[in-house]
Amino acid sequence: MNGPFEKINALLARHVPEQRIYMRTERTTRYFRATPLLQATAGALITIGVCWSVIATSALLIDHISARSDTKQAEVLQRAYEARLNELSQERDQRALETQTAQDRFYIALEQISLQQSELLQAEEERRELATGLNIMQKKLQVAIKERDVAQKQSDSILSEMQAVTGSLNTKLGGAEDNEDTLSHLTRALKNTVAQRDDLETTATDLYGQMAEMSNEHLLQQQRNARIFANLEQAVNVTLGPLERALSNAGINKDSLINELRKSHSGTGGPLTALSISTKGVAAGTLSPKTSDLFDRLDRVGLTKLAVEKLPLAFPVRGGYRHTSSFGYRSDPKTGGRRLHKGHDLAGARGTAIVATGDGVITFAGRQSGYGRLVKIRHIRGYETYYAHMNKIRVKLGQRVSRGERIGDMGNSGRSTGVHLHYEVRINGKAVNPSKYMKAARNVF
Repeated sequence: MNGPFEKINALLARHVPEQRIYMRTERTTRYFRATPLLQATAGALITIGVCWSVIATSALLIDHISARSDTKQAEVLQRAYEARLNELSQERDQRALETQTAQDRFYIALEQISLQQSELLQAEEERRELATGLNIMQKKLQVAIKERDVAQKQSDSILSEMQAVTGSLNTKLGGAEDNEDTLSHLTRALKNTVAQRDDLETTATDLYGQMAEMSNEHLLQQQRNARIFANLEQAVNVTLGPLERALSNAGINKDSLINELRKSHSGTGGPLTALSISTKGVAAGTLSPKTSDLFDRLDRVGLTKLAVEKLPLAFPVRGGYRHTSSFGYRSDPKTGGRRLHKGHDLAGARGTAIVATGDGVITFAGRQSGYGRLVKIRHIRGYETYYAHMNKIRVKLGQRVSRGERIGDMGNSGRSTGVHLHYEVRINGKAVNPSKYMKAARNVF
C-alpha cells in the first residue's frame, strides 16, 4: 500500500525536498519528518483556504456595496415618488379650488340671468299692455273721426237750412234767432271734436314712436337673451354631464335618485296675493317652452349636484398617499391566511387629513375591535362609510358633516401593520368595492 505514496514522494522530492523538524528535550532528541507529499498536501490546503477567504471576502464586499447602492437608489426613488405625489395632490387641490370657483361664478351668473329674465318678462308684459292701449286709442280715434264726420254733415245741413231761413228773414225773425243759437252750439261742438281728434292723432303718433322704440329694444333684448340662453345651455351641459357620468360610473340610477331628492326637497310657501292676469286673459309671467325647459334642466343640475354631495363620491384622503391593498380576497397581513378585505387601504404620513366623502351624520366615533379609532358616517339611500385606524378623531356622535370636511387624522391604531386609512363603503350593511366610488367623481370635484 505504500508503493504509490513512495512513487509520489520520489516525484515530488525533485521539487520539494524532505524536511525534518527536530525537537530536543533534556534527555532525548526527536524529529518530525515532513515528506514531500505531506508538504504538498499542506501547501494545497493552505492555498485553497487562502483562495476561499479572498473569494468570500470579495463576495461580502460586493454584496455590501450593492446593498448600499440599492438602498440609496430606493431612497432617491422614494423621495422622488413622494415629491411627485405632493405635486399631484397640490394640483388636485388647485383644480378642485378652480372648479369650486367656476361653479360659484356660474351660480352668480345664473342669478343675474334670472333677474334679467324677470326684467325681460316684465318689459314684455309692459309692451303688450302698451300695444293693447294703442289698439284701444286707435279704436277711440276711429270713433271720434266718425263722430267728427257726422257732426260735419250735420253742420253742412244746418248751414243749408240757415241759408233757406235767411231768405225769408223778414217773415221768420224769431226762428232765425233760434237757428243762430243752434249754429253757435254746433260750431263749438265741432271745434271741440277737432281738438280731440288732433290730441288723439298726437297721442297715436307718440304711441307709434314708443312702440317702434320698444320693438327695437325688444329685438335687441331677444338677441341678448338668445346669446345668454346659448351660453347658459352650454354651461348646463358642461356642468350636468360630469355629474351624471359620476352617478352612472358609480352604478346609481340617476333618474330615480333625482326624483327622490325632488320629492324630499319640494317645500314651497308664501303669503296669499291677488291673481295677476295679463290683457290676453292668461296668467302673468307665463314662461316660454324653451325657458321652462332650461329652468327644468337648471333644477336638474341643482338636484344632481345635491345628490353627488350627499353620496360618498369623493376621495377620503387629503394629502400624499399610496394604495397598499384593494377590496377583495387577500393574504392576511397578520396571520397569512386567505381572507376577504372589505375596504381599500391608503397609506400615508401620520396625521394626514381624513375627510368625509359625502354629506351625512356621524353614527359612530370611537374605538372598535380590529378597526382601532373608527368613524362611521350614514349617507342617503342606505349608504354608509367607515374610516378606520385613525390617529385622532375630530368629530362627535350625531354631528352632521359635509363632503370634504375633515373628520380625523391618519394613524396606526387597531389591527394594523403601519400608518394607513382603511376605507369602506357599505350599502344597507353590505360592504362593496369603494374603488368605483372614489374614481366616479375624480373629474368632477
